Amino acid sequence: MPPKKATKSTKNSQNSRAAFHFSDLLSKPAYKLFAGFFLLFSALFIAGSLVSYFIYWKSDMSAFDQTFWQLISNRDFTVRNLWGKLGAALAHSMVYRSAGVAAFAWVYVLFQMGSRLALNLGFRGFSTVLIRFLFIIIWLPTFLGLVLPDSLALLAGANGYFLAGWLVSSAGPAGAYTVLFFALLTYLAASFEWTPEKVASWLAALRSAFKSKKQKKSTPAGEALESFDYTNETWQFKNHSTPTNSNNTSDSQLIPERESPNTDEKEDDSFTVEIKQDEQPPSDVGKNRPIDEIEVKEESPLDDDTANRLIKKYGEYDPTLELSSYKSPTLELLVDYGSRQITVERAELESNKDKIVETLQQYSIEISKIKATVGPTVTLYEIVPAPGIRISKIKNLEDDIALSLAAMGIRIIAPIPGKGTIGIEVPNAHPQIVPMRTLLASEKFQNTEMELPLVLGKTISNETFVADLTKMPHLLMAGATGQGKSVGINTIITSILYKKHPSQVKFVLVDPKKVELNLYNKIERHYLARLPNSEESIITDTKKVVYTLNSLTIEMDNRYELLKAANVRNLKEYNTKFIQRRLNPEEGHRYLPYIVLVIDEFADLIMTAGKEIETPIARLAQLARAIGIHLIIATQRPSVNVITGVIKANFPARIAFRVSSKIDSRTILDTGGAEQLIGRGDMLLSTGNDLIRLQCAFIDTPEVENIVDFIGSQRGYPSAYLLPEYVGDDEEPGILDVDLSKRDSKFDDAARLVVATQQGSASLIQRKLGLGFARAGRLIDQLEAAGIIGPFEGSKARQVLVKDEAELEHILKNLKEKFAK
Repeated sequence: MPPKKATKSTKNSQNSRAAFHFSDLLSKPAYKLFAGFFLLFSALFIAGSLVSYFIYWKSDMSAFDQTFWQLISNRDFTVRNLWGKLGAALAHSMVYRSAGVAAFAWVYVLFQMGSRLALNLGFRGFSTVLIRFLFIIIWLPTFLGLVLPDSLALLAGANGYFLAGWLVSSAGPAGAYTVLFFALLTYLAASFEWTPEKVASWLAALRSAFKSKKQKKSTPAGEALESFDYTNETWQFKNHSTPTNSNNTSDSQLIPERESPNTDEKEDDSFTVEIKQDEQPPSDVGKNRPIDEIEVKEESPLDDDTANRLIKKYGEYDPTLELSSYKSPTLELLVDYGSRQITVERAELESNKDKIVETLQQYSIEISKIKATVGPTVTLYEIVPAPGIRISKIKNLEDDIALSLAAMGIRIIAPIPGKGTIGIEVPNAHPQIVPMRTLLASEKFQNTEMELPLVLGKTISNETFVADLTKMPHLLMAGATGQGKSVGINTIITSILYKKHPSQVKFVLVDPKKVELNLYNKIERHYLARLPNSEESIITDTKKVVYTLNSLTIEMDNRYELLKAANVRNLKEYNTKFIQRRLNPEEGHRYLPYIVLVIDEFADLIMTAGKEIETPIARLAQLARAIGIHLIIATQRPSVNVITGVIKANFPARIAFRVSSKIDSRTILDTGGAEQLIGRGDMLLSTGNDLIRLQCAFIDTPEVENIVDFIGSQRGYPSAYLLPEYVGDDEEPGILDVDLSKRDSKFDDAARLVVATQQGSASLIQRKLGLGFARAGRLIDQLEAAGIIGPFEGSKARQVLVKDEAELEHILKNLKEKFAK
């Protein structure tokens, strides 16, 4: 039987496999290293050839009258090039017949590619290298061909003289020079980020230099926020048939039409669908403004005249000067999910509308108008009931509407605040995620003037929602397991990292689960704060959490003393006064960064430490707002013994993800609704008065790793931001009062009992040795002083430091010998 011919699909699969292997070649380290060394050798070879060519080109010129193969095969011809005939022929082609002296740009681009491959540096920013290469290889030969005489034609090359001649013949000599001049200005402006403000300041400096030759005055380059003017597209599906009553509403047909601002819409349109599309991302994000070098010299006391004189001489104090080279993370670190415009099938909208109208009609509820606003996760159907219909009657049909739509998470808002309508929220059949990159690139976030902006997600009308943490001023997050709390915390932290300099904000991260916030260890020397004697900035131990919270209360009291001395009411006014050099550092004044305390699992801390945790948190929540300490607390167990009345009273801003019952929703928000969310980042934000439904922004763990790696690779401060030292009441004083020379007669028996049971508690000693509480307590103090058990840890039992009886006998023997002398 003859072999079967390969089908087209078989050939395509073979080609795809071959293409896959070829594209996957450089992913192997050995191949990548080989390619890097090959490109570096090529750069070295070309550099040597070009340098030798410019030295010996006159003596070697006769060899280039022949073809390349004649030159290589004929042994009678000799050249003086460093790399022989091959180098001479290559250099002649690159210089004389091509780009002239600009051929050295090939050395630059090959060296960049080779070093990035060999050292595994990646190709981030390589587009700038390519743009620089193309500009040099085109602009420089053209310019040299225009200005150099024929005797120096070698420097311009054949391409340079051709392009120069073409420009002169097309635009004349003056036009050719003008085109080259503007091309150079455009390249410099794009490369060095020139702005109109910078150019204006340079011109002002030149004018002042011409006016006064003795004294040079320079105006510092200012920075202007780039303004964006993007309009949101609004689409409406209108019913062009005139509705007679609610019975024929379901028979209407949806017709897509672009909304015009001058279109007169009928007030009685029965069904309107409104979709607000995303704003276009700005082209430049994550750029850092230039920072001038400032020498700080303070004098005391600082009256208005002294402060003005210092500002005139040195400029305002710049807190970012110590890390002036710091660059904010770029959007390229986040995954680009493409254009995330909301798409919804008209059939789905029409079907849901018909079912809602039909269900209401079954209970004799007539409606005069219905409108649909489509969001990323849910669609809001706004209905206007007919006159005489009671709102409570519609509210009670929540379960019936959910049954008719066969969808979970139906939520009725009756009425919608600020509108004369009733809202019915219905989940979309195909909900969409909200990428973090889209929100960070939005005009609303880029142009915000908030102190601590948090981009939380998108509203039901597809608008980017940005809130100011300083106005909240604390945030409580709660919800069932796996509903998006950890992603929400990462979203909040990322928002601040993209907007604030390390000198302006510090984080205190508490992670009892030890794995959720561990990624942020890499930015310890940039953004994190810790206790002076702590080794890790991510706090996981309950005892250290207690110490850190009490340390924050000390920091709060110290800051209030500084505000009192400066006669200001909040942190923003204090820092403004310090930047204007109106506060003397010799009197203890300093620039104060915001401190954001993030606790990932609050319920675990309450279970292990109880009042020791709740008391300092309540004190911070009540008082710390004015001095720039803000709290973000998350928990997966929204019960009343975790979210107590004291906590709720001081956390007006609360976020509720999906919960299992209405009781949990009322515990978090003081109202129902969170039990009807659909999960996966669907959340309700309560700010005291309003209740806003949002789809939380999505940021994956690899994206967070990219951000912290980018920040951690830059130069940071010598150490993390140090909080005031705190010594617990149960530590040193109790140990110093114990005299081991007067040990209890039951000391040895108590020590053996504790080591044998590996439990260090006074109640155990009471029961086993038949002692009173006071004597058992003294024995515990003596055992701690001897190093047999650890210090007091709240409600937890003391840790036994001695693990076996042999070690214990050695300690007891040393104690007897020490105090027997």
